[in-house]
Amino acid sequence: MMVHLIGPVSPDEFAAGREDLAAQLLGLSRGFRYLADFTHLESMGLECMAEMGRVMELIAQAGVGMVVRVIPDPSKDIGMNILTIFHYPPGLHVATCRNLTEAAGALGL
Repeated sequence: MMVHLIGPVSPDEFAAGREDLAAQLLGLSRGFRYLADFTHLESMGLECMAEMGRVMELIAQAGVGMVVRVIPDPSKDIGMNILTIFHYPPGLHVATCRNLTEAAGALGL
């Protein structure tokens, strides 16, 4: 499964997308791989963190086996490692890559 975050992202957009995400997750087998592409993310305020956590919990509950994030500019990392600790199960393999080519390698593609 792959999700792109593009432009400025608001909490309302996260909340609206959560229902669609939940429906898509229903069709996946446990152990699926999840790719979150932040390449074109312009901004996301701290007010988005609660919604981001809810999305991460949905993904975890669906049985994700691996999470790969594309964050080209490490200075734009919005605290994903901290959110990971609180919203993903211990031992989940999470990789952060600078581009989609690295992400493909992390996914074994």
